[in-house]
Amino acid sequence: MPKTTKSGKVKESELPSTLKRSDTLAQETYAKAHDSAAEEYDGDDERTNRVAYSALKHTHEKVGDHWEPKDENGPSDPQAKGGKNTSRDTAGGVDQNASKEHLYELAKKLDISRRSDMTKSELIKALQKANDKKTAEARE
Repeated sequence: MPKTTKSGKVKESELPSTLKRSDTLAQETYAKAHDSAAEEYDGDDERTNRVAYSALKHTHEKVGDHWEPKDENGPSDPQAKGGKNTSRDTAGGVDQNASKEHLYELAKKLDISRRSDMTKSELIKALQKANDKKTAEARE
């Protein structure tokens, strides 16, 4: 299902719920990448969605139940950086390339306990868990 109209406007009703709660740029990035990938990979919905999320992860990171612009553009994890045969773990939109300080500030924003004692990889896992929880709560 196309995520944009023929004139290029985003069909908000066709977006995943986390993108409905995100800024216009996040919506446009995902929708346009999705529609382009849908033409390229006709019928392969999983691959189409992976391409769209990979494009989104270059400009945005998941914070709670929505996507926010990143300070610097670029892939957020090895999967987003890879090509068509890449199959690596992701952190669900957490920018693994961000500094520990940035991840700590996000953890603080999401009120993650014991964040000051966590390593960078622990912060990434805790942020992913908190994001998943916030997204689930928002869908209820």
